[in-house]
Amino acid sequence: MIVGVPKEIKEKEFRVGIVPSGVKALVLAGHTVLIEQGAGLGSGIPDRQYLEAGAGVASSAAEVWAKAELLMKVKEPLPPEYPLLRPGLILYTYLHLAPLPELTQVLLDAQVTGVAYETVQLENGALPLLIPMSQVAGRMAIQVGAHFLEKEAGGRGVLLAGVPGVAPGHVTILGSGTVATNAAQMAVGLGAEVTMLGRNLRRLAELDDLFRGRITTLASSQHTIEAELGQADLVVGAVLSPGARAPKLIRRGMLALMRPGSVIVDVAIDQGGCAETSRPTYHSDPVYTVDNIIHYCVANMPGAVPRTSTFALTNATLPYCLAMANKGLTKAAAADPALARGINVWQGKLVNREVGEAQQLSWEPLALSGE
Repeated sequence: MIVGVPKEIKEKEFRVGIVPSGVKALVLAGHTVLIEQGAGLGSGIPDRQYLEAGAGVASSAAEVWAKAELLMKVKEPLPPEYPLLRPGLILYTYLHLAPLPELTQVLLDAQVTGVAYETVQLENGALPLLIPMSQVAGRMAIQVGAHFLEKEAGGRGVLLAGVPGVAPGHVTILGSGTVATNAAQMAVGLGAEVTMLGRNLRRLAELDDLFRGRITTLASSQHTIEAELGQADLVVGAVLSPGARAPKLIRRGMLALMRPGSVIVDVAIDQGGCAETSRPTYHSDPVYTVDNIIHYCVANMPGAVPRTSTFALTNATLPYCLAMANKGLTKAAAADPALARGINVWQGKLVNREVGEAQQLSWEPLALSGE
């Protein structure tokens, strides 16, 4: 199979879909890998390293898209890439289709088969291709939140760590999954006061044990969210419904409960955001203010640390890429229910229930047959 890896074109997106070790694994398995020239430079990977691993280097994105049977990316296709989509292409990337009806329709019209990293799901509910980027984003949420709390950045002038004789800042984390856990680890490490809100009481008990009482865990409800907003310096939105839109936990009127200069870092923005006032931003202009509350809503947070993110992502995505390349997608998905759950669109059909419900589109269960 020919695996193509183009350069990402999203603003300030420096990650790349594969690292040289991944290329070598595919080549050793008998496949061809074609990388767009300069695709890895943002992650500190020169073309030379890809060539040494056995890849071919194409001079243009159009060449990669045209020759690839399986296109491996990081982020969803953007409008300049839409004309490059074609029937029969397997697109393997983060798609986050629920809040993107235009892209969903484009993929359906092009009869592309789209395998979304974020909906590949194990039987126990784990999301193996989302976990590494959730770990990065969770840890970054505290870094960027701490920065924008500084007065010169527009914040209320609070040091999350506090100092002797002065109370630390208060961090409220909405969610109890991977993003939330990693955010809590960073916030605790800084010395902040941390409260985590979640609906899964068993998970909250696990986190209480993990942090040995260093964080406060609360069952999530409108009442507890409103109470927390009143004392939070930094709110991290870390809720996730796989494949679906994020629930709106913070309504605009609730911002009045927060102190001016407080910060919301909405990591759920890829799925539409968990605050009613959230809208996607970019690394070049990451924040805006609504009702005196700073919103950080960058939809590709891990792109700011591409070296770490690219290697972490390939560790997770490569095994599934190898399975698709070795067996073909149909056989690979038939043998692995987790991979099958990752298929959102299949040759002109929408096969993901959560996307269909989010966009009020008809969908049908994926039906796999032998090749």
